[in-house]
Amino acid sequence: MTAAVFHPGKEYHITEMWPSSQDVDEAVPLRARQFLQQALNCLQAPAGAVLLAASSVDAMLKEIGLTEGTLNKRILEAHKQNLITAEMAAWAHEVRLDANDQRHADEEADMPDEADARRSIDFVLALAQFLFVLPSRVADGRRK
Repeated sequence: MTAAVFHPGKEYHITEMWPSSQDVDEAVPLRARQFLQQALNCLQAPAGAVLLAASSVDAMLKEIGLTEGTLNKRILEAHKQNLITAEMAAWAHEVRLDANDQRHADEEADMPDEADARRSIDFVLALAQFLFVLPSRVADGRRK
């Protein structure tokens, strides 16, 4: 459910919205950005958000040239090539495994809640910043 405050006039202008929307930076490649935006937009459906978050990680790694094998292998390779830190790789694996629980309908795994989904999304936002947004800002700053 979304609530908004607007002031009628010639045109409607929304001044506040709950929950607030969050847009993914344009520096993030399209496919990864779309998965991440959808994850952000469906926090009320945590299992779906967790799956979409992992899909965004996968799309990001493919975007930087890691296209072979499984997501597990791509994460390992990103760390091996020093594209991500050991801690980032560990968190990426947590996101991957949480998504696997949902994708395979693991009966032993608990259903994720909104906090679980938010944790997955937080990692993906951080990864996007690290791989795409910060390098884009540095390049823009150097051009100026």
